[in-house]
Amino acid sequence: MVKKRKVTLQVDNDTTKSDCGALLIHSSFANQSQKFPPLVSSYNDKIRPILDAVDRLRCLNVTQEGISLPTIVVVGDQSSGKSSVLESLAGISLPRGQGICTRVPLIMRLQHHSDPVPEFLLEFQKKSVKIMEESKICEAIDEATVEIAGNSKGISNVPLTLVVKKNGVPDLTMIDLPGITRVPVHDQPENIYEQISDIIMEHIKPEESIILNVLSATVDFPTCESIRMSRRVDITGQRTLAVVTKSDRSPDGLLEKVTTNEVNIGLGYVCVRNRINDETYDEARIQEAKLFETHSLLSKIDKSMVGIPVLASRLVQVQSVIISKCLPGIVKKINERLNLLVMELNTLPQNLTSIPDAMAAFVHILGSLKETLQKVLLRGEFEDLDNKQMSCNARLVEMLDAFAKELNMSVKLSESFLVEEMQVLVEANGIQLPHFLPHYVFFYLLQRKVNSISDLPLSFVNKVWGYLEMVCIKILIDYCTNYPQLQHSMRKAAQNMMAKMKNKFMKRVAEMIEMEKITDYTCDPDFIVTWNKLKANNYEKFSDAMCKRSENIKIEEFGVINVKHLFDVPQSKRDEAFNLQMRMMAYWKIVLKRMVDYIALQLRFLIQKMVTKEMETEIVNEVMVHGGGIEKMLGETPSVAKNRERLQRSIGLLQESKEIIEEVMDDILVKAD
Repeated sequence: MVKKRKVTLQVDNDTTKSDCGALLIHSSFANQSQKFPPLVSSYNDKIRPILDAVDRLRCLNVTQEGISLPTIVVVGDQSSGKSSVLESLAGISLPRGQGICTRVPLIMRLQHHSDPVPEFLLEFQKKSVKIMEESKICEAIDEATVEIAGNSKGISNVPLTLVVKKNGVPDLTMIDLPGITRVPVHDQPENIYEQISDIIMEHIKPEESIILNVLSATVDFPTCESIRMSRRVDITGQRTLAVVTKSDRSPDGLLEKVTTNEVNIGLGYVCVRNRINDETYDEARIQEAKLFETHSLLSKIDKSMVGIPVLASRLVQVQSVIISKCLPGIVKKINERLNLLVMELNTLPQNLTSIPDAMAAFVHILGSLKETLQKVLLRGEFEDLDNKQMSCNARLVEMLDAFAKELNMSVKLSESFLVEEMQVLVEANGIQLPHFLPHYVFFYLLQRKVNSISDLPLSFVNKVWGYLEMVCIKILIDYCTNYPQLQHSMRKAAQNMMAKMKNKFMKRVAEMIEMEKITDYTCDPDFIVTWNKLKANNYEKFSDAMCKRSENIKIEEFGVINVKHLFDVPQSKRDEAFNLQMRMMAYWKIVLKRMVDYIALQLRFLIQKMVTKEMETEIVNEVMVHGGGIEKMLGETPSVAKNRERLQRSIGLLQESKEIIEEVMDDILVKAD
């Protein structure tokens, strides 16, 4: 530092008051070095590569991939002195004026520059503007802000980056956000507070963010809106550092404010004096040092809590700690995100433009579809227990059981017990031997009974086939998600094929119903056994009820029935009708069981035929004959191409980010050795 001071004296023949101030401030910094790390030191040399790496990640916009970066976020109420603090740290002038000056997030990258000639660069919306003169910085920021947020007083969350390479500045990267205001003025939007609040909360919410809360000494800290916001995401204040501006304007009670810590500022307070009017930055530092050294009240504040040099040192330290703490987590998150995106990219279909490649892919899709259908519909395998709808065998059995129960409900006797049978017997009388039951009497009753339930089997076919179509289409869609054109043709083919199979099923069930109407036959020995059992168990109770004129009797398997209307019917007619009813009951149970068995067998047969042959044939015919070219159907759609481009771009970004982090971590290990 002494050598530099001598060089300055040799170059500048006319030493001005400002030059003297510069020398004094250098001396002041040198004196403070016993207590605080200097703004530019070997400490900065160690953190600079890491900070550069983080800045490169920020420039790559890695945050859009959900990777939060360690950041110092500058927040404060409007007119709290944010700009003054940043100006003092950077040694440059920033836009000022009435209302909101910072209308977009301003990323300030301060870098110590050994060259006495400073460099300034403004980056926004993929543009890079080199600022040749320090006096032009405000103008350049204003123009960039207008380009991003418009000419009005509106704000935007699109950031711009100001790179300041200057001798003596601390190595820091900070994000300055719009000042908080509740009342819109001029042509500011009515919801200006909500807009600003959303931007601030987005930046301070991540655990990696350090909140630099700028507070004016002239206000009550607990009432500051910036304090309220920071406490919402950092209740304990462990990642909040407060800088108190305008200390010279309101010194009364400031010591108590920063020592009692009523608002939980975990990283502590630093009190500063704002640059006034046309003071140079060196003059401002001299006046600041003098203020906190000589003022009757402010001099009582511990020297580790006052001054821009202390603030700069504290920020560099905090920045170093948070970056070191977050670096391993950033690497882990990048790897996790990278693996996830690579897996997603690998699931995308190949862009198949040649016929051989398209045919190979089509055959693979068709084979996989067929195998899955066999697994789900024939073998009854299930993998996803959460989606019970896809456990087809279990669901089909449930439907068959429900169908059987519905059919058995028809076994219940009507309230007019034996009335229909007696009417049929009366009409069947003719010139014939007495008590001889013609065959067509039973056959007539059977037809009526079959007609009464004929809609149930057809309704079951509609229900079960609708379910099967849902399962098949879902499986098909899963295999063709990335090929919309192919999916359309395959879905059409599947629906056509299933419609044909359903019609076959319907036709066979209708034929079954017709067969039951025209033939009363069974070789099941249970028919005679059941008939005799029903007669034996029920006739005695029936006869006893007739003798005792009991109105209600319990018929086995059918519950309680009323027989009052049979009291005056001749016994011979009652007995003949009763015997006919018992025989019908015995045979009807066989008919219903036969219907359920037949439908179950047909269902299984048609499913097997559909899965093993019909589905494949129909799809091949539709795709190859009517599809207009297999390569066209398996070509990459615009949406898939866009998704592929997005994934490749994100993977490239993350891979580059990973390389940057690994490079800086390797350097750290080398230096540690």
